[in-house]
Formats: sequence, C-alpha cells, structure tokens
Amino acid sequence: MGSNGYLRLEHVTKQFHDGQGAVVTAVDDVSLTIRKGEFVTLLGPSGCGKTTTLRMVAGFEVQNEGDVILDGKVINDVPAFDRNMPMVFQSYALFPHLTVFENIAYGLKIKKFSKEVIRNDVAMACQMVNLVGLEDRYPGELSGGQQQRVALARAIVLKPDIILFDEPLSNLDAKLRVQTRNEIKRVQQLLGITALYVTHDQSEALSMSDKIVIMNRGKIVQAGSPVDIYNEPNSSFVADFIGNANFLDAVVEEVCEETIIVSLQGKSIEINVSQVDGKVFEGEEVILSIKPEAIDLSDIPTGFQGRLDVSSFLGASTELTVEFDGTFITIIHSNTNGIIHGMKMDDTVHISFNLSFFRLYKK
Repeated sequence: MGSNGYLRLEHVTKQFHDGQGAVVTAVDDVSLTIRKGEFVTLLGPSGCGKTTTLRMVAGFEVQNEGDVILDGKVINDVPAFDRNMPMVFQSYALFPHLTVFENIAYGLKIKKFSKEVIRNDVAMACQMVNLVGLEDRYPGELSGGQQQRVALARAIVLKPDIILFDEPLSNLDAKLRVQTRNEIKRVQQLLGITALYVTHDQSEALSMSDKIVIMNRGKIVQAGSPVDIYNEPNSSFVADFIGNANFLDAVVEEVCEETIIVSLQGKSIEINVSQVDGKVFEGEEVILSIKPEAIDLSDIPTGFQGRLDVSSFLGASTELTVEFDGTFITIIHSNTNGIIHGMKMDDTVHISFNLSFFRLYKK
C-alpha cells in the first residue's frame, strides 16, 4: 500500500446521456488518493460531480474510463454488495417494519453470521453511537438524529473497509447536525475507518475532514487540509465557496521580488508574493479576496472608509454589510472585542484589513 494510498481513483470519467441525444460529462478525468484511516470530504456546489464520484466508489455507477483501486487491487468489476463499503444516506434508508436492533443486524444476517456474533456486534455498535435502550423501537418512534445514528451503526457493524456518506446530515436541524457530525467523526477516529464523505456544507467539511477535495464542473479544483483550503484557496471560486470571501478590484502598482504593491481605494498596500495566484504585471487589474473575519471596523482613521448598510447582531459576533469602493463587503466583528454600539445605517466607518489574509487573483 505505502505511499500509493488505500483507495485510489485514477483518471476516472463518467458520462451520461441527457435524454436529448447530448452527452454530459459528470466526472471528468478525476484522480484521487485516500490513505487508510483518512476522513476525506468531497465538497462542491450541486451538479459538480461529487455524488457521482461517490457512487462510482460504491459500485452503484460504472465509470466510462479509469480505475477504482482498493488496497492495490482494481475493483471496477466488483459489484457493490461485494465491496464492503456501506453507504450512509441522507434519507436514512431504514426498514420501517424492523426494530433498531433488526435494522442494525440486517447486513450481518445477510452474511449469515451466528446469532451470538450478531447480538454482540449490534450491542457494541449501539454503545458506540449512543443507542443503548432503543434497540426495540421502530424507526417511526425515533427522532431524525436517532434514525441517522441507526444508519451509522448499521454501517459500522459490518467492519467496513471504507464507509461512504452521501450528505447524511442534510435532513437534520442546525443543532442536531453539529451533534451528529461530531458523533460521526468520533466513531470514525475510534475505529480508524477510512471515510469518504460528500457534502455541499463548508462547515461540515472544515470540522470533520483530514482532507477536503473541492470539485467544480466534474473536476477537482483543489485538494488539501481544511486549514490550507481555507487560508490558501488557489482560485477565486474556492475562496468564495469555502469562506464566503469578499472580492475587491485593485490595480498592481509595483512588482517586487518578495512583495506586490497594489492600489486599493486609491491607497497602496503591500502583499507577499506567497499570497498571489500566478504572475502579475504592473498596471494589471486584479482581484483581491479576503474573508469577512479578516476585516474589522476601527475607532481611528485607517485610510480606508466605507458606508454602513446593514448591521446584524448574531450573539458571538456582529455581521456588517458595508459599501466599500463601489461594492458591498461583509465584515464579521467578534463581540469578544466589544459589541459595536451607536452605529446606524449610512454612517461612515473606518475599515481595517488584516493584510496577511489577502489573496490576489488574476481577472
């Protein structure tokens, strides 16, 4: 196995016919390596190819080109039921006429394990996902979060090679979603199971993953750790998708060996070349991106000004929309720094930027 990874996709392509004679490429020459025990999330907007990629790994879809390789063996021709890769769906997919115990035990019964093994393994799975005492209930008697934990237990009881997740939390409310994602991550780490997870929710991806793979239009556009993806997006698409970045028009004034000097709102700012995507030239119009939490308001003049449009108190923070240089930007002010008082719509405000969080992209 070594550095080659545990699960590999090599130049995988999947095409569909759209019913009108045209061929649509859902996944376009995707290569991906996942290490044993790694939690990898495919993240991207609807229609980007992430679910199709997951279904090819599961064996539910057959790729037109490329290979799916597990532990050094090509498994293109291995049917889904022989891949030992259970999938946890957003719809839970529980049998309504079976109890919690019977739902969890279903896969073990199909594999003809003894009653004693089934009883012990189901008990262990229930303990692991906090379902003890609910074994005799039916799915209709459970909350959404409990049903999702049954689906998780049903997957882990099979001692899978890889566990697959297809947007499993999308039907839960916000608080339950956070609790359940913590539960999934805890169990995955405890058992050391390799996990491939699909979502369009950036907070899920950031909080759970060892590696995030961002897809757009059937291709992987960036892959890396959550910290790297969030702080060093390699394109304006990634910056916008993973962190709701603000985008500002600027002009390159001077290109130095280690820094780029750009004009923003008529004032010069210096940006390290490590924050620049590609080669830029003096006089070139460029785009600066910066996350809302890397901007704040200042009590003293900073050289940058804006007009307050909307202020929303969110408890731990205040979200501000400010008109700046012909566009609207979002600012997240942490209320641990003091709650902003006395500002009202149309007030002129002083803006401070954390320059180390700027990213510069070509237009």
